Formats: sequence, C-alpha cells, structure tokens
Amino acid sequence: MARRQPTASGRASRSASSHPRALAAAIANHERAIAWRMAARLGPAERACRRALAGYLATEGPRHPDVANALVDLGAILEARDRPREAARCHRRALGILTARRALELDLIRLAVHARLALAGLDRARGALGSSETGYRRALGDIRRRLPAGDRLLAHALNGMGVLRKAEGRYAEALAYYRRALAHVARGDRTMIATLHHNLGGSEHARGRYAEAEVHARRSVRLRDALVGSDHPALAADLAALGAIVEARGHLDQAADLYARALAIFRRALGGQCLEVGLTLASLAGIEQQRHRIARARGLFTRALAILERLLGRHHADVALTINNLGTLERDAGNGQLSDRLFRRAVGSFERTLGGRHAYTRAARRNLGTGRSLRVKRVRRAP
Repeated sequence: MARRQPTASGRASRSASSHPRALAAAIANHERAIAWRMAARLGPAERACRRALAGYLATEGPRHPDVANALVDLGAILEARDRPREAARCHRRALGILTARRALELDLIRLAVHARLALAGLDRARGALGSSETGYRRALGDIRRRLPAGDRLLAHALNGMGVLRKAEGRYAEALAYYRRALAHVARGDRTMIATLHHNLGGSEHARGRYAEAEVHARRSVRLRDALVGSDHPALAADLAALGAIVEARGHLDQAADLYARALAIFRRALGGQCLEVGLTLASLAGIEQQRHRIARARGLFTRALAILERLLGRHHADVALTINNLGTLERDAGNGQLSDRLFRRAVGSFERTLGGRHAYTRAARRNLGTGRSLRVKRVRRAP
C-alpha cells in the first residue's frame, strides 16, 4: 500500500503549520517503511512504520486518515513477520478511523478496501473461512458500488476469493476466480500477474493437472525474478510452489533443489523460525520420505511441526497436514500405533477447521481406517 498523497481536505492546516518538521519526518519514515517492506527488510520496515505512526498521531491526531494509512502498512509488515493478531488489530483500527468519516475520497475508499481485504486474508489464514468470505464479499461490494469501473482492486478481491475457494478445496471455483482476476488486472501490474499465475498453478496442482500447473508456476517464477530479484521471499514462495509441482511429476532431485533454494532465501530474508521455513522443511521431509530416508525425513517433519505449531496453533490445517504426512512416514516405518494416533489427531483438526467433506479430511480418515498411507500434498500459498 503506497502512502496516500495528502489532499486539500485531508491534512489539517493547524497540524501542518504547527509541526512541519515532525510531520515531514513522519512522512519520510512512512516512505522508508514502504521501501524496506518491498525489499523484504521487515525489521527496519516495522521500526520506520512505527515511527511514522507515532509522528502522525502527534501531529495530526488519532482520527486522521494518515494514521489509518500507516496502520494498514504496519499491518502488512506484521503479517509478513508472522504476527497475524497484531496485524489484524492494525487493520481494524484503520477501518475504525475510516468508517467514522461521513464521506471518503476515492483514495480513502481504496484504503478501507485494502484493510478489508487484508482482514479477510488473515481470517482465511487462521481457518475462519466463513468470516473470510464475508470480508471478501463486503470488499467486492464496496469496489463495485464506490469505485470506478475496472478499478485495480477488483482483481485483488477476485484473487482473494480464489485463494479462499482453494482453501475450501473448491478448486474449479478457485480457477474461475483467478481467471476473472487475470481479465481485470491492470496491464502494468506485473506483481499481481505473477501472483495470479502462482495461484493458477496451485489450483491446477491441487486438481492433479500437473503439466498445466507447471506452465503457470514457471511463468510466475520468471515474472517474479524480473520484478524482485533472486533473493526475495516472494520469489522463494514461487520456487517452493514449482518444487511441489515437479515433485508431483516425479522429478524428486529437481524438486529438492527448488525447495533448498527457497529455504535458503526464506532463512536469509525472514529468519530460521518463520512460517515459510516450517512449510518448506515439511516439503523437504516429503522428498526424503520418498527417497526412503526415514530418519532424515522424521527429523525434518519434527522441525517443521515445531515451527508450525508455535506460529499457527495445534489445530490449523497446515499443522494437521504435516501431522498426517508424519503419520504416513511412521506407518511406512512400521510404527502402526504411533501413526494411528497421528492420523486421529489430523482427522480431528481437519474436521474442526475445514469440515468433514474437505479432501484433506477424507484423506486423513482413509489413512486411519484402511491401513494404507496417503500423503497429502500441500498447495503453497501465494506470496
């Protein structure tokens, strides 16, 4: 979210004349925060954004739109730092400021829509899929009623609905949303185009259409590499998604190389205990399992599970997926009682978060009931 440009009605003349240096410092810090976030330097970005927020509060007061703008950017930074509850509080505060105003200019309507989309995405990530759908639909309604036809945020909202449908296991509907988003995306928005190809590849992967998935995933990698360079976590997410697809096509060595490259980028950019490191360790564990390196696979699953449980909680779908896949490893190793305990836990968590009809729930239930092991494939989230 770029810093909102001040308008004639936006900035109070009293605050601008009384605190010109403090306000200028807040603006400079805000712009530094945006630049550092785009470069994935999240620690400096958070510090600069908090300084900007404090400056706006001091010079313009707690209900000013610039405070809301800084809160939306701070929320995005905190989400990227795996702090979703703090991120959600920032977006709610921003919406509170904006919805209290009787009339909003177009840039403030867009800011409010950004906050709604971010909250809907956070709800989806924590497994509150009903709340997520409500948020996305409300954002879509605001876009259609209050913004010009074809506004760039329409593609973002349609993409969000696609990610939600993918989380629900409704892959054909997800594809339809992504294709609608691609039709509406602004011609110059190459970041959004890369994200949509990432997501199209993910849904084709989930449907077992691996050749089609690989075309989209490789295009996403090419676009992202040109946009952000070879050491950015957004590229790492694309590489990991491509790794999952080539793994499904049986190219284990190539998949392992892609996962290892992604893991190194995530560790450098985000630290060794971030969510993406946990997800990628679980993916590498699956490769080692297929290579029949049981001890190494078990160690990777265990490390992944420790990170995912700490960040997501015991019953999150990504935690349950990792537990299910660890269960398949233990069954293959002859540890039947342990594998059944793991499958029971996975079934309970999937039922709680995704419902009894989701493909993940059915797979874990089959593992528990039939004595055969089915490893559940993870579809990587969009960067």
